[in-house]
Amino acid sequence: MTFRFVSLKHKQSWLRPACLAVVSLAAAFASGDRVHAASARKETSVASIESRTAGDPIMAIVSLRDQRITIYDKNGWILRAPVSSGQRGRETPAGVFSVLQKDADHHSNLYDDAWMPHMQRLTWSGIALHGGPLPGHPASHGCVRMPYDFAEHLFSATSLGMRVIVAPSDVVPVDVSHPALFPPKSGADAVAAARAAEAEEAARKADQARLAAATATREAARAMMPVRVAENLKLRAETQLAAAERAVASAGSTEAKQQADETKAKAAARVVVLEAQLARAKAELQPKLDAVAPAREAAVAAETARVAAADAAREVARDLAPVSVFISRKTQRLYVRQAFQPILESPVTIRDPDRPIGTHVFTAIERAGGDDMRWSVVSLKGGQGTNFAGPNTELSSTDTGGAKAALDRITIPPEALDRIEASPGSSLIISDEALSSETGKGTEFVIIMSDEPQGGIKMRRRSPDTESRYVGPRNRLPYRSPFAGPYSR
Repeated sequence: MTFRFVSLKHKQSWLRPACLAVVSLAAAFASGDRVHAASARKETSVASIESRTAGDPIMAIVSLRDQRITIYDKNGWILRAPVSSGQRGRETPAGVFSVLQKDADHHSNLYDDAWMPHMQRLTWSGIALHGGPLPGHPASHGCVRMPYDFAEHLFSATSLGMRVIVAPSDVVPVDVSHPALFPPKSGADAVAAARAAEAEEAARKADQARLAAATATREAARAMMPVRVAENLKLRAETQLAAAERAVASAGSTEAKQQADETKAKAAARVVVLEAQLARAKAELQPKLDAVAPAREAAVAAETARVAAADAAREVARDLAPVSVFISRKTQRLYVRQAFQPILESPVTIRDPDRPIGTHVFTAIERAGGDDMRWSVVSLKGGQGTNFAGPNTELSSTDTGGAKAALDRITIPPEALDRIEASPGSSLIISDEALSSETGKGTEFVIIMSDEPQGGIKMRRRSPDTESRYVGPRNRLPYRSPFAGPYSR
């Protein structure tokens, strides 16, 4: 990989996902001079992969120790930038989060209406990613500040639900395979494609039927005009005939009577002609009137079929939506969420339950062909503190041995395992921790590392319209979720 040095000033535009120039603060970091690093960081420079085209972001990792955020697609890192996390006493909590809400022009309701541009919310209590000043060290009230330009363009690239890992130190996701990792849905893509094609065809037929009904109605209305004209002319002729008949009856002389008889004969002939015209117009109108009702009925039926096909396609798409699974050693339970909604909760068995298992985030990256799924894992290590110590030039790759050992210790009940199938973007989180109280309505799983400082979240109070506890499904097993085999506020 080749690097070159540039500086991207505030409000300078750059394109995504085109390959971008790599920006580095390596000289400042290597020197270990914090003042020099802070000065360099004020340039709001960012780094981007240039050896390949960047794909869609699937994960962000914030390193508290290194004050750096790295964005990953399915093939590795694509963007990197300095950050400023929570200062001492208001530390950004380390843990596992996801993007719950996006607001391009957000203002804080906690800190004097402070501007937090391109805010991406991680908790409903106020922890977020957003643009802000970077002094070169932790300085926020708990959020993660990013360079303004970087925050703006990251905002346009991410989606709700994107995983955000806040790690005590910088870690890198690595590929992992294990028989316990959930398989992809067999043939689900083909079913989804078929349902989508059916929905598209049903929509096309509904459009055609609606057009046919409109055409039939329009043609009937057009055919009605000659009928109305003929009726009016016939009525006028009949009026003239009646007047002629009265004239005949009142004629006093032979000459007047003869003239009245001629007028009457012409009027009668006119009525006969107009009756024939009216009959022809009605004959032409009737088939068109007869066609309107069936066309309208066909349009209603086609629209009903369109709605049913669209619902079926959405249901299949919902079923394919990524699922998130969380297994807690502390509670000895498994939780499943999909599109920010709880769909399953089940007990699990963890061998040696009193022995720590760590915190590991497994992510389904992409289908690897057939019934295989490519997975990555990030393992978090706590208890190291989060004081800024200057960025490392070397990232810490995840030790897959510990992650695999964690999977080896877990036994999921078959009835729960049968209902969990992965799709790209699905995740499995294993942790010693219980669910954070930040997990609730309109959230993904939130896991906060208890052995790391949490000042930034302890200082905040939740909004009164949010729930601070885990909201589980109404029933436990064998409850069957409608989602089994997305959108925030």
